[in-house]
Parts: sequence; C-alpha cells; structure tokens
Amino acid sequence: MYRNIIEKLKEWKNKEHWEPLVLTGAHQVGKTYILKEFGEREFSNVTYIDCIG
Repeated sequence: MYRNIIEKLKEWKNKEHWEPLVLTGAHQVGKTYILKEFGEREFSNVTYIDCIG
C-alpha cells in the first residue's frame, strides 16, 4: 500500500545530517506498520524494539 508519508520519510533519510525521527498520531492508525515497511524498503539492516509492556 502506498502512502504519502513514505515520501516524507525518504526526504528525512536523504538529509545530509539526520535529526531524530519522531512519528506521532492517533492510536492504531498505522504508525508502527509504516515505519516497519519503510525500514524494510529503504535500509539493508533494521532492528525493531518495542518499549511498551
């Protein structure tokens, strides 16, 4: 599924100096899904850490 947020994340990735990435939004709208999808598409090595619970 294509979402416009992917383009914004690619812009973040292509910056010369990365700033911390903070993705906020309502509960259960796909924040985790989109970050996992972006990580798998754009990086060769991804680690997912869940700090809840």
